[in-house]
Amino acid sequence: MNYTKKLLLSVSVVTALALSGCVMDTASTSKQEMSKSNTILEAYSNIALDSYASALNDAKDLEKSIEQFASNPNETTFEKAKNDWLIARESYGKTEAFRLANGPIDAEDGWVADAYGSLEGQINAWPLDENMIDYTIDANGAKTSGNIIDTSGKFNPGGEDAKVVDVTTITAEAISALNENGGDANVASGYHAVEFLLWGQDQDYSNFLKDSITNGALTAGQRPLSDFTSEVNAPRRLAYLKAASAKIVADLETVTSAWQKDVNGTQGLYSAALLGELSGDNASKNISQNDALKQIISGLGVFIKSELANERIAVAVLTPSEEDEHSCFSDNTHRDIATNYQGFKNILTSTYNGKKYGPALLDKVDADSKAKIEKLMASIEEKIALVDETAKTKEHFDYQIKPTSPMSKVIVKLKNEMRKLGDMMVTVASANGINLTKEDVTDADETKI
Repeated sequence: MNYTKKLLLSVSVVTALALSGCVMDTASTSKQEMSKSNTILEAYSNIALDSYASALNDAKDLEKSIEQFASNPNETTFEKAKNDWLIARESYGKTEAFRLANGPIDAEDGWVADAYGSLEGQINAWPLDENMIDYTIDANGAKTSGNIIDTSGKFNPGGEDAKVVDVTTITAEAISALNENGGDANVASGYHAVEFLLWGQDQDYSNFLKDSITNGALTAGQRPLSDFTSEVNAPRRLAYLKAASAKIVADLETVTSAWQKDVNGTQGLYSAALLGELSGDNASKNISQNDALKQIISGLGVFIKSELANERIAVAVLTPSEEDEHSCFSDNTHRDIATNYQGFKNILTSTYNGKKYGPALLDKVDADSKAKIEKLMASIEEKIALVDETAKTKEHFDYQIKPTSPMSKVIVKLKNEMRKLGDMMVTVASANGINLTKEDVTDADETKI
């Protein structure tokens, strides 16, 4: 389940601003401002393409390693599959900031949703009720049952309006049909389904401060290799891994195609619409530059403030609950935080992997406001680096969120600063000729804690 719901943006017409000190007619001013906006949108589109292309390539490597593991399950191929999952998360994490902008990853209505299917929930839904996928260990130390893996035939995921799906053979189509079927927590596909199958549990059950599944501040889930070799349902687990990894690749191919540039006469429909390049029957799909900027900037605000700061950090640390950390099975949440923030920064500054792609949203902010934003970002980055280093050397994120850890206070400050940065997207919007309020950069449905 992804708690943050799609922000429905009301689009207003914004008049192009005349440059102070310059004498020119209104038509020339509008044309100049549109040209500047379009350059920002071109950079945005190019960063999106490179980000998703990288995620797709890494997902293909993950699929290959899982196929090798399924063909020859041993400790070496098992570790290779887990390592490639971690690598794939690095590149995918940077794409998350493209969400919530009515784009091809998660548009919920209109032609964009019709064309691309709003696949974010299939790719990265969380938290998941792992009991639906495979066995877990309950509070009494016993294995649970009644999941997809141990069901041969029709499976009912349970929940409101749940639809029964035949899982006699575990396929990409079957797990797609089960994903969020009956409820947001009924997650059957995507990175976190693969993560759970590879690592198994690493969670608390008796209470939040006692680790009753795995022990150790630097210990993630410890699913045994025997689950894929000698255990009765081993073939079904391997089939599930293959289906889920293949589906991630297929879904990312769809999203990446939306951003494709003109290759062999084919350009991504969404990218062309964003740049106002569609003609003929598709001309009505073109997105005005003001609408595009409004969606992008408000999406950035909602992502950093309500999704990353609130849902992915605050809910976990203030509960505290391992159940609510993003990559709870592999203990990779520290990297999720780092890469998600990096994706946000990439868009705001028009950079990717150290390369400048063109004019940026931040470039047009006045000097004083820009200095405040950059100072806040520097403070955020220091805290993210500390969380990351601590997770690699002392204690994973699930231990850092405990009230007894000094890192819990650092994490609370981090989420507060991220929320403040989200609010400052209103200033960024204004500098780019867009009117937004703090409500526009806040998800009204965010979890209240």
